[in-house]
Amino acid sequence: MKHLNKLLVAVMMVMGLTSHAQDSNNPWAISFGVNAVDTKTSAGGGHNWLDRHFSQPFAVKDNWNILPSVSYLSVSRYVGDNFTFGISGSVNKITKFVTFDPSVTGHDSRGYIVTNPGDLMYYSIDASVKYSLMSLIKSKVIDPSLSVGGGYTFFGDNSYGTINPGAGLTLWFSENIGLELTTKYKKSFGDRTVVNNTTPDAPSHFQHTAGLIFKFGGKDTDGDGIYDKDDACPEVAGLKQFNGCPDTDGDGIVDASDACPEVAGLAALNGCPDTDGDGVADKDDACPEVAGLAALNGCPDTDGDGIADKDDKCPTVAGPKENGGCPFLDADKDGVYDKDDECPTVAGPASNKGCPEVTTEALDLLKTQARAIYFNTGKATFKTTDVPARLDAMKEILKNYPTAKFSIEGHTDSTGSDKINNKLSQDRADAVKNALIERGINPDNLTAKGFGATQPVGNNKTKAGRAENRRTEVRHVGSKYEGKL
Repeated sequence: MKHLNKLLVAVMMVMGLTSHAQDSNNPWAISFGVNAVDTKTSAGGGHNWLDRHFSQPFAVKDNWNILPSVSYLSVSRYVGDNFTFGISGSVNKITKFVTFDPSVTGHDSRGYIVTNPGDLMYYSIDASVKYSLMSLIKSKVIDPSLSVGGGYTFFGDNSYGTINPGAGLTLWFSENIGLELTTKYKKSFGDRTVVNNTTPDAPSHFQHTAGLIFKFGGKDTDGDGIYDKDDACPEVAGLKQFNGCPDTDGDGIVDASDACPEVAGLAALNGCPDTDGDGVADKDDACPEVAGLAALNGCPDTDGDGIADKDDKCPTVAGPKENGGCPFLDADKDGVYDKDDECPTVAGPASNKGCPEVTTEALDLLKTQARAIYFNTGKATFKTTDVPARLDAMKEILKNYPTAKFSIEGHTDSTGSDKINNKLSQDRADAVKNALIERGINPDNLTAKGFGATQPVGNNKTKAGRAENRRTEVRHVGSKYEGKL
C-alpha cells in the first residue's frame, strides 16, 4: 500500500494543476478502482502486425498483471462539446511479462512464454482528452467514449513516455455515480523489439481499468435539483419545467410572472382568479362574486344606465348618475322634473319653473271675491255673512299658485282722519291675510298693506260710494297684470 500512497500524493498534486470536466452540470469527476497491465503487445511474434499486437486481448489469467486493491485514481473536468480532460495515476506490480521465444521450454502453441521479471513495480501518470458519445446515441445511462493522450511510465528501473489511444464505457447508475471501464494502448517510444529479449526495458502495453466514477461540483443553491447554471431562480426552490422557478399556487404560471402567486388563477389574467367569470380578475373586481362589466370594475349594471348596481339607488330602472341612478320624477306631468319643479304637484310651464302662471281670469276672480268682502264702519270686522264663502273661494284660487306672491291691500272711505283710516285699512288687510292663512295658504306668499282713503273706487260723497271704498284688493306681485288691478 505504500506505493498506492505515493500514487495518491502524485495525483493530488496534479489535481492542483489541471482540470477535467465530466459534464456541464457537474464539471468535476473522480474515479478509482483496479487496473491491469498486459505486456503481450510488445512481445513480438505473430503472423502479422495486427496479430502480433492485438491477439489474445482477454487472456486475463495468463497475461494480465492485477493488484488486488485500489490501484488507479483519476481526476477529470468537462471542457465543453462532450470533451473532458483528465489526469490519472496508477500503480501495479509486474509478475507476468510476456515474451516470444519458441525455443524455450514452456512456451505456448504460438511461441509465447510468460515469466516473472522479479516483481517489478509499475507506475504511470497520464493525461488524456476524452470524447463522449453519449449524446450521439441519445442515452442517459450508457456512455461510450474515445480518448487520446500521453503519459509517463515507470517500469522497474526504466521510465519512458507513451502515446495513449483508448476507448471506454461508463454505465451511470445515477446522475452522479457510475461504473467506468477503460482500455488504453500505451505505445512506447523505447519499445522492446528484439526477439527473445526477456529483460523488460520500455515495453508498449495495454492498460485496462475498472472502477467507480463520481461526478461533482454542480452548485444547487436552493436545493431544488436544478443546478444554478440552469436555474432561472437559483435562490428559490422551484420546478424543473419552469427552469427552477417556483409556482406557489400550482396554476402553471411561475411566481415571477404571476400577479397572484399565492392563489391559483388563469393565464389570461396573469395568474389571478376570476370567481364570477366576468373576465375581471378578483383582485381588480369590485364585485368578485357577481359577474359584471370591465368598465364598472367587474360590477353588474342591471338597468344599463352606466351605474353599477351597488351604487345605483334604482338598480332596475335606468336613471342619470346625478340622481343616484334613479329616473327624475315629474309628479304633475308638466315636463319639468320634480327636482327642478317649484310646484311638483301642480302643472306649470318650464318658463315658470314648473309652476302655473297666474292668469287674467284668476286675477279677475280674486278681484271680484276680494271686493265683495265688506267691513263694518270704522272696524276691521267682516260685515256680511257670505264673507267666509268669499274667503274660501279666494283660497281655492290661490292654492293653484303655490309659489306666486300676492299682496292683500286694505282701503277705507274718507270718513275719519287719515291716521285712523291708515290704521284701519292696514287692520282690514291683515284680517283678510290672516283668514287666508287660516285656510292653508302659505304665509310667505302673502303680504298685507293698508292705503287708507287714498285709492277710492267710489264717490265718498255718497253712501253707496263710501261702501265701495271700504274694501280689499288682491294683487299678484311681479305679474305683468299687477298694475291693472
